[in-house]
Order: sequence, then structure tokens, then C-alpha cells
Amino acid sequence: MTSTPTSTSSRSSGKSRTPPEGVLVLPAHAALQELSADDRNGLLLDTHTHVLSTWHAYQEKYPGGQHESVSAFVQATLRAEDGNTLSKVVDVWCEAPPVANWRSIVDDLTALERIDDPDSFSYHFVIGCHPDVAGDYTETMEKEYVAAHRHPRCVGWGEIGLDYYNQPASEKQKEVLRRQLRLAVGSGEDKAITIHTRKADEDILPILKEELPKEQRLHIHCFTDSPDLADAILDHFQNAFIGITGVISYASNENTPEVVRRVGGKCSPREPAGLRILLETDAPYLAPANLPSKQIGMTSKQRYPFCHGGVLPWTAEFVASVLNEGKTDDDTQWTTVDVLRQARENARACYRI
Repeated sequence: MTSTPTSTSSRSSGKSRTPPEGVLVLPAHAALQELSADDRNGLLLDTHTHVLSTWHAYQEKYPGGQHESVSAFVQATLRAEDGNTLSKVVDVWCEAPPVANWRSIVDDLTALERIDDPDSFSYHFVIGCHPDVAGDYTETMEKEYVAAHRHPRCVGWGEIGLDYYNQPASEKQKEVLRRQLRLAVGSGEDKAITIHTRKADEDILPILKEELPKEQRLHIHCFTDSPDLADAILDHFQNAFIGITGVISYASNENTPEVVRRVGGKCSPREPAGLRILLETDAPYLAPANLPSKQIGMTSKQRYPFCHGGVLPWTAEFVASVLNEGKTDDDTQWTTVDVLRQARENARACYRI
């Protein structure tokens, strides 16, 4: 979750600038249209999204909209046969206290999966206390988080971490982070941990090193901080991955592209394992800037209503463009599909989904 969204892509300056609801089903990206149906199936995984917040964004933008429930919205928007069909999501529940009806929403979304269809939608989630609400953390809430981890679709703790963007270094944030890291390790459940870090470079890595084993599976969510910090995390934690959102495409963001350049220097499309990134949306925030407005039915004055998993191919396209900077040899050039495939493998390794 982004504390203060740096993009205006998820917001509109007025009702007149809100595009028609139909733009929410994005047309299949050109790179996906070139693939067979079998090759497309299972290719798009969103490793960090806020489904309930995205549903609320939909209700706000389209109060008389077609969909009457979260699950109906997800099925229609993210599973459209003629769109960018999402296969799996890792939803994030990071409120304090946990949302009262989280379990019923989780169960409704889990029910979208068809046991007889391996390519049907598959729902998973992480849960924990976001650093922005660490001041509200209590032992009672902690018990709720621990109990939630017994749900069969829970694949990790998150998003937890440190965020000094709107406030100075916080001892309370550090305390709450350490408590949750110890719960994660002490449980013996061997789940992934989704880390939120923003403007906290000096504090986050020492805490992670002190509290976690080197083999811990980590998702460093929506990374925009120092490339040196990303290097240090990847060097120390062999199963860590850097989360890439649409923010990589923003002109004001120089750090995330540089992180991609650095990891890209250690791999190639033929040997892609070194591309230790995960693709995510952080929906409903941070839609990529390279969405083709005309192609998806928007005017130049309209902004995409909010982010969702259908935008992932454009994030992958931008990642590929960064990886290909200065390259002329076809054998070393990354395609959008190359990036999507490696990100899928990384998601499987990190979250075991």
C-alpha cells in the first residue's frame, strides 16, 4: 500500500474526466496476442494488490456500476476472456485492526477458483500491520493476525516494514516490525514476508538482518528507494525479490529503473534467473504511465480510473525497455513476455503459489 500515491493515474479531477466503465477491461496487450492460448494461461500474476480498496475505488468512480460485489467485479474485470486475464493474485490485508469482514471476502474470492480448471483464477493473501498504522497495534490485534495465518490461502506476513515518508524515524514502527518478524520466524510456517520500506534505508536492512535467516523469502514491495539498498538486500537474502509496480514508468522516479538495470546486468533472456523481480500493481494505486490511452478508449484529457491487475503487461513492457537500453543483439534483448515469464517463476518461488 502506498502511503501517499505519487501518481495521479488512480485519481480523477472530476466526474467529467472519468472514462466510461468499459475501459476497465483492458484489451489484451500486443505481446500476449502473439501467444497461443496455452502460453497465455497462467502468465499474469499480481503479487501485491489491495482488492477491497480497488473495489471501493470502483464504487467511487462508478456509483451506478455493473457489478454488485467484490467477486463479480474481479471476475468481470480481471478474468475477461478478451482482456489481460489474471491467473493469480496475492491480496494484501494490512489494516489495524484487520477489516471486520475480511474472512468472508477472502472466501468469496477463493470460491472463484474452479478445481477442474487449472487455469482458473487463484486467490491468495498476506496479512499484517502496515507501518503507517503501527501506532494502533495492540496485543489483541496481534492475536487476530496470528489467527488469520491459519487460513489456508494465507501465504505470508505483510505488508509490514518502515515508512518515514510522512514522519521521522519511529521507534513504534521498529517495535511493531520486529514483533511481526519474530512471529513469522517463530511460527515455523515458512511463509514469505512482504516488506514495505520507504525513506528508511538506514534502519530497514539492519533490522531484517537481525531478525531473519538469510534464506528467508522476501518481497520488497514497490521499491523506490536507493539502488544500493536493493543491492544489499539481494546480496544478503538469497530468496529476496524486488517488487516492481507501474511507478517504474514515472519520469520522477530514477531509482527503480536503476535497480532493474543492475539486476539485469547479471542475467539475460537465455539465463533469466538473475532477474530477481516481482511484478505487482499495488492496486488501486500506481497505474503505469505507458498505458495507451487511445487504444483503450480514453481521450487525452482522461486518466485511467484506478490501477488493477490488467495493467501488468505494460509494467513488464517498461521493464523490458529498461533492460534493453544500449543493447542491439537480438539474443540479449528482453521481450515483454520474457519479463512476464521470469516474474511468474519468481512469484512461484517467493509465495509458492
